[in-house]
Amino acid sequence: MSTGMRADAGTSVAKVRSTNGGRAGTSSPSPRSSRGEGRGEGTLRKSGPCGESPSPRPSPRKNGEREKGRQFACPTPAEDGEAKALYRIMTWMSPSYPVGAFSYSGGIEWAVEAGDIRDAETLRSWLATMIRDGSVFCDAAMFCHAHRAAASGDDQALAAVAELAAAFVGSKERFLETTAQGEAFRQITQAAWPAPAMDRLTAAWDGPLAYPVVVAVASAGHGIALGPALVAFLHGVVANLVSAGVRLIPLGQTDGQRVLAALEGGIAQTVARALVTALDDAGAATLRADIAGMRHETQYTRLFRS
Repeated sequence: MSTGMRADAGTSVAKVRSTNGGRAGTSSPSPRSSRGEGRGEGTLRKSGPCGESPSPRPSPRKNGEREKGRQFACPTPAEDGEAKALYRIMTWMSPSYPVGAFSYSGGIEWAVEAGDIRDAETLRSWLATMIRDGSVFCDAAMFCHAHRAAASGDDQALAAVAELAAAFVGSKERFLETTAQGEAFRQITQAAWPAPAMDRLTAAWDGPLAYPVVVAVASAGHGIALGPALVAFLHGVVANLVSAGVRLIPLGQTDGQRVLAALEGGIAQTVARALVTALDDAGAATLRADIAGMRHETQYTRLFRS
């Protein structure tokens, strides 16, 4: 190599060293290579162990600190079971569950025509009495005994509860209300969420099925605890009655929600009583509500089936 060529090479190396801070043969990384896109890491990221996004990569912070990545943990079997139970009972007690609950008023339609129920306060008072001393309390007691019988596999006790619940109604339309919803719930739930407990119920009792008994058996068959299942059931029943009142009086939607909120404490008390009520001690003392159910059968103009 000639002297001129060596001089040119030396000059080029000096320029490279000057540009790279004295480190010959190196170059600054490009933005793409710093993100890992050159290796495909910036486009696809693997999911975490439970299917969620992985923890974010640490990034530089002040004073050299790095941000800790968020840690994800798979749900425990108990947590997974609770989530499934909540999902199912919320579905079953939803107004959209096709059991026809919207077509029953439990005698409220006649009470509105008779002037017993005129506004939000009289609706709240009527329903509070039903929850404490009427058919709602009786349904709660039947629910508890049916759930326990199904959970323990006591078919004889289950048949006794089913028979009593079907007879524990004050009028023809009240019987239609509870048995029609009960049979609809049984068919739909057994088709979508089958459980052996439902088959045991129909094997133990071949008569008409009351609504609280079927819901209780389905809850027990799917491992849904008695307390939360009963609260959800009573909420669904009372919310449907409030909805009937909103349409019949009529009331605004906000007033309807105020009534439902005001009944929360009464439902909690009824749950506590029902859990410790013996089957022989279940009973109602709401004669006016029973009369309303009977009078509705011959009411001239009717929107509801009860």
